[in-house]
Amino acid sequence: MKQVKVYGPGCKRCETTAQMMRDAASKLGIEANVEKVTDPKEIAMAGVMSTPGIAVDGKLVHTGGLPDEAKLAGWLKD
Repeated sequence: MKQVKVYGPGCKRCETTAQMMRDAASKLGIEANVEKVTDPKEIAMAGVMSTPGIAVDGKLVHTGGLPDEAKLAGWLKD
């Protein structure tokens, strides 16, 4: 199972990003635990300077703005 963390303060973009990750995992048939992280200290410790940030299996793969949908599949398949 993939462990996905979406870092952000809870804004609309962060909510959308978390849902995009869930939808991409479902479409690919990949089990993923998508967790939203809203604690500013945890966000900073993860190295996220611009939200939303995405980490897959502990590796930060994206920061700032909505991710490209094509990239979601690549991150989940790795």
